[in-house]
Amino acid sequence: MAFTGFTKEDFRVFTIDGLENRMDALITNVRPKLEELGKHFAPTLSSLTGDEMFAHVAKHARRTINPPNDSWVAFANNKRGYKMLPHFQIGLWNTHLFVWFAVIYESPIKAEFGHFLNKQSKKIRESVPDHFRWSIDHTKPETLTHHELSDQELKSMFTRLQTVKKAEILCGITISRDEVIEMKPDELVQAIDGTFRKLLPLYQLAQKSSK
Repeated sequence: MAFTGFTKEDFRVFTIDGLENRMDALITNVRPKLEELGKHFAPTLSSLTGDEMFAHVAKHARRTINPPNDSWVAFANNKRGYKMLPHFQIGLWNTHLFVWFAVIYESPIKAEFGHFLNKQSKKIRESVPDHFRWSIDHTKPETLTHHELSDQELKSMFTRLQTVKKAEILCGITISRDEVIEMKPDELVQAIDGTFRKLLPLYQLAQKSSK
């Protein structure tokens, strides 16, 4: 199966009541598309980063009561896992699609990465596109638009990464559900590809932080 794009039904999966029913719909409708995106982008990201990148589709295996509110495929340079590593993500909430570069709370390089981000804050301010977004918590759908953040607010996020144990930082784009539904599969793939290319300097900075 080649990637066929996302539909209204794919986004509606995250409104289905009950863990079992939502997981059944997620596995049937959404997961195969995330797997296809994984197959497509793992080689692309390997080429871009110079690291062999592996796709990890979320399984939500630890859930026993609460159904997942989002799902994703993540890419990292380790076959066994991604949460402790700087990684890329493509995924869905009920309201939108997201494409992220992420360093989340499990990562041991957070403090060093935050330090590097602070040192490079002026360059990051100029190189990250205005419409890109930041998140400080991958478990919540809310995001902050790059051009609306002051220099001080940007630096505060970077400092928080160094000082707060559960701190996270994600950067990338969100595309509204209605817009995603209207996009042709190749248009969406191109938008994701372009986003990953813009996020590459952040990945390189994170890799530098781990040395």
